[in-house]
Amino acid sequence: MSDLNSFINAIKTDDVKARIAQIAKIGRDIARPNADDVDIKSRFPIEAVTALREAGAFAWPIPTEYGGKSADPVELAKECAELGQHCSATASILAMHHTQILSVVHHANNNPELQDYLRRVAQENRLIASVTSEMGPGGNMRNSSCAVEYTGELRADTYQLTKKATTISYGSYADDLMITARKNSEAAASDQVLVIAENGNFALKDQGVWDTLGMRGTCSPPATVEATGQAWQVMDTPFADIATYTMVPTSHIFWSAWWFGLATDAVSKCRELLRAKARSMPGETPMGAHRVADLDAALQTFEYHVFGLAHEYTEALATNNTQKIGSIAFALRINALKLTSSRAVVDIVTEALAICGIQAYKNNGPFSLGRHLRDAHSTVMMVHNDRIQQTNASMLLVHKGR
Repeated sequence: MSDLNSFINAIKTDDVKARIAQIAKIGRDIARPNADDVDIKSRFPIEAVTALREAGAFAWPIPTEYGGKSADPVELAKECAELGQHCSATASILAMHHTQILSVVHHANNNPELQDYLRRVAQENRLIASVTSEMGPGGNMRNSSCAVEYTGELRADTYQLTKKATTISYGSYADDLMITARKNSEAAASDQVLVIAENGNFALKDQGVWDTLGMRGTCSPPATVEATGQAWQVMDTPFADIATYTMVPTSHIFWSAWWFGLATDAVSKCRELLRAKARSMPGETPMGAHRVADLDAALQTFEYHVFGLAHEYTEALATNNTQKIGSIAFALRINALKLTSSRAVVDIVTEALAICGIQAYKNNGPFSLGRHLRDAHSTVMMVHNDRIQQTNASMLLVHKGR
């Protein structure tokens, strides 16, 4: 039996390596060549997203029994890191999709209708976007103003809702949306549910403009969402639980992974430029070369933090250790990951810019880091660091252990 298990694990490992290699190829051959044009025109990275869809990547987090590959968070984080080296917008889109679909995978609760939904997503490789921010609560996804209204003959057959979202990342290009809302009109702002709005049953109205410093290819303008659907699409699990056990941990891990990818590419450009300088002046060490050693050490620390926590979360899921995932200690660490990663990517890219000098400062050369720097500064905004620090401060007041 042990030999059979070893054989099965070896096959699974090979499959994971093959999928990550496929993502890396899409990054190199499709996402990178289009990244600057995506940024300059503030357009959706349609070429890379199409390639991801054709590869079946949007279905990989879904269990095999529903048509996916049962990819775990470690593998999914590695995919985000690979894409992050080539196009931040594409990596961000994949990261956010993975978080949304895992929110259903982890909380379907043997609901046959949700299981059928997962099968449809896997079969069609549908891209899922989230709608959590809102006029009023702003970026506080734990509160909603809009509410679900039930309709139909039994007033429980179907739902409808209207939400004025402050941003909807790639909403115009998504197949489905996952929307946070109060569970009914009488519910408190924090008494929320997660609602699935399938393609054809929602409309984005009064869309604003997405003209930003960085992350321009995510195409995330504000819009009013009007959605309808079947009652089963209002998930039974309270959103507070979905956020604690899935949405917050996976979003922070996957975002941090693509930020690590972005930092990795900046360091790679540093090394490439310094090697070119070294070849042009044999026997001399190029100015700034000694600083790359510190930069590489910072990158290694970054990687350790991201994938260390990804492995920890994956192991807790595999052993069904919900007590650990729901603990204050784990929440503090997962929030700290987002804080440290968002700062690390800015620091590393900024230092790489200084080391490379004018070659990195130019926008039209192979060593340009302008897009990297602008994209790196978006990280503080993705659930604002101040909000996370305030949450951690509140938890630390009651947390009694390490």
